[in-house]
Amino acid sequence: MKKVIFACVHNAGRSQMAAAFFNRLADPARAVAVSAGTRPAARVHPEVIAVMAEVGADLAAASPQLLTRELARGASALVTMGCGDECPYVPGLAVRDWPLEDPKGQSIERVREIRDEIRRRVQEWVNDEGWALR
Repeated sequence: MKKVIFACVHNAGRSQMAAAFFNRLADPARAVAVSAGTRPAARVHPEVIAVMAEVGADLAAASPQLLTRELARGASALVTMGCGDECPYVPGLAVRDWPLEDPKGQSIERVREIRDEIRRRVQEWVNDEGWALR
């Protein structure tokens, strides 16, 4: 089974959405995702919780966490979420960068657009890798 890490600076928006979609779309016997940040926020952005609830994903209990060596142990890929120089680096991991706008402070309509783009990217990757639920 593969372990994928979705990471951004605060782990309060993009990476939370990506991990939630990944874990809904991927077969857990093939791949699972976690999310983390280099400077975790105190909580997930309320607008992110709201737009994810609209698509049946409950992030109300989600909590930002620090990207540590222990968390990265055994991972096969790291997906950074467009955070530039502040993105985490984990030696030995295949890295993908998805340049996505931070949803913090955005209108609910814009957060929905970001959510939908994340879902599209996750779905495409899960399908391409053969990790999709059958």
